Amino acid sequence: MSLIPSIFGNRRSNIFDPFSLDVWDPFEGFPFSGAVANRETSSFAGARIDWKETPEAHVFKADLPGLKKEEVKVEVEDGSVLQISGERSSEKEEKNDTWHRVERSSGKFLRRFRLPENAKLDQVKAAMENGVLTVTVPKVEVKKPDVKAIDISG
Repeated sequence: MSLIPSIFGNRRSNIFDPFSLDVWDPFEGFPFSGAVANRETSSFAGARIDWKETPEAHVFKADLPGLKKEEVKVEVEDGSVLQISGERSSEKEEKNDTWHRVERSSGKFLRRFRLPENAKLDQVKAAMENGVLTVTVPKVEVKKPDVKAIDISG
């Protein structure tokens, strides 16, 4: 992960990241982008997810405030792609209600990550606590080669 801000906006994943399957939207952030895309999904489509690698596992953390675990799906596709998806429903409008501001996003989101070969896909675990989804993908242990010192005679 680069500490230098991306020229493509404030995103931690970009087109140069071989593990990210996100598609860069050149019109993201422009005033008319909501008119072209579906307004309901455009604001929530980019759920922010952190991915860190520890010696034991790959750990993904997603901030999903207000979502229940039943509204989120975690799947492994094609044997190497982790997919995190879900949907936040918008509030029902009552006829007597007058909305002054709607800032909370709603709609569907979908994020996909190509996992490295050292991932144990049969042992993936996911947990949701206080609106934070944590997905842990254990890594295959790499055996260090046995090194035997040889005495040099002479």
